[in-house]
Amino acid sequence: MAKRILIVEDDAAMRQVLHLRLKTEKYETVPVSDAIAAFMEARKHPDLILLDLGLPGGGGLNLMQRLQSIPQLAVIPVIVISARQRTAIEREVLDAGAVAFFQKPIDQPQLVAKIRELIGDP
Repeated sequence: MAKRILIVEDDAAMRQVLHLRLKTEKYETVPVSDAIAAFMEARKHPDLILLDLGLPGGGGLNLMQRLQSIPQLAVIPVIVISARQRTAIEREVLDAGAVAFFQKPIDQPQLVAKIRELIGDP
């Protein structure tokens, strides 16, 4: 069974790029565009969450706080992806529970390598 990755990204083009890249790597993806849909999908226990910060429906940091407050969901690794400056936000997202931070534009080979490090091959 393929590893499932929840892609939480409000930008349709970026969501599609991530979906296609991870699909070529043989991961199963569940793309959503807002924090509310992301929380509902996270309750289905994906293997990993790729999370944008600027989201409708509550924002990425709020979503991470909600996930961290539920023990069964707090164990899901979260990689934050954002256009915000790394120096301004990286410490905050790592302190909030993220396992990694990638600034847009994303270095896709590095992202795939980090995903493999965290959850293994599909």
